[in-house]
Amino acid sequence: MGKRTEKVGIVGKYGTRYGSSIRKQIKKIEINQHSKYFCSFCGKKNVKRKAVGIWFCGSCKKEITGGAWVLNTQAAIAARGTIRRLKDLTKL
Repeated sequence: MGKRTEKVGIVGKYGTRYGSSIRKQIKKIEINQHSKYFCSFCGKKNVKRKAVGIWFCGSCKKEITGGAWVLNTQAAIAARGTIRRLKDLTKL
């Protein structure tokens, strides 16, 4: 990274605009958005964001829908757990 973004990282592109607390929030979002995630199909860490809510695995070439900034949102994780629990209850 350049010398002027040594402390602020990815949000150095905003300079001194928008205030420090907002830039810290944006930094968390943008780091999550640009990082790679594990693919649930092939198990490799090769899933990257293609567009808003669309994620693409480079190794198995599958497109996955997810959250806008992270692959799995907290609401989706909670819903998946609820569905799994209800399925287990109906099997008994």
